[in-house]
Amino acid sequence: MVGRLTITTRGQGLHEITQDVANIVRNARRTDGDGGSGPVVEGLCTVFIRHTSASLIIQENADPSARRDLEAWMSRHVPEGDPRFTHNDEGPDDMPSHIRAALTATSLSIPIIEGRLGLGTWQGIYVWEHRRVPHTREVLVHVTT
Repeated sequence: MVGRLTITTRGQGLHEITQDVANIVRNARRTDGDGGSGPVVEGLCTVFIRHTSASLIIQENADPSARRDLEAWMSRHVPEGDPRFTHNDEGPDDMPSHIRAALTATSLSIPIIEGRLGLGTWQGIYVWEHRRVPHTREVLVHVTT
């Protein structure tokens, strides 16, 4: 079963999608060889973003300062406007956004346990928008048993 999420970002930063992914998992149905079906109780949820200038991460979702610190760290280590970057067709955040996506992830795998995402207490799933301006991002959620 594949679900699709359309995420409209506000620009650079972390945008939580945990509940959206959890809803897809909760509504996923398994089918067996005899034509029966039911909720997915155990399986795997794969989350994939279809972009090269945004990424996915699992991160703390309780204290917003953790997300701010991550964003500040990334900005220091992959700054915009580096004169050595030649790929800048869409502005000074163009190449840095690709590097930031390469350093993080475009897909995540999360176990499904007792019908729910097997995330830890403080873990959330985020789209990390690396571009300055708002974008519409497509995320695929694949649930298997």
